Amino acid sequence: MLPRPEWKVPGSMPQYEVRTSVEGSRAVVALRGECDLAAREAVTAALRGAAERCDTILVDLAELQFLDSSGVHALIAGHHAAVERGGRLYVVNAAGEVARLLDLTGVGELLRLPPA
Repeated sequence: MLPRPEWKVPGSMPQYEVRTSVEGSRAVVALRGECDLAAREAVTAALRGAAERCDTILVDLAELQFLDSSGVHALIAGHHAAVERGGRLYVVNAAGEVARLLDLTGVGELLRLPPA
């Protein structure tokens, strides 16, 4: 089981939160709130940082209420960072409008966790 990380609010932007926990070669980056232009740099930095430390990155979207093209861009940037280092990034627990946008753009399929 992964250690329970603290939620961190970057700067004074309370619309989103990013938390990262690492165990061995796996990182979980959990997003909460809204992943839009205001969150893009922080999310991209968190995903790239996780890619530098871990082979597998799980992006947990269970508590994400909104995702726009800027957020999709951050996920793709994180995916590229992981692949460049021989790793992999997966999106898990997407629901509602967030899942629909990921499916509409093809990013949901690209970043889908393979069946066990």
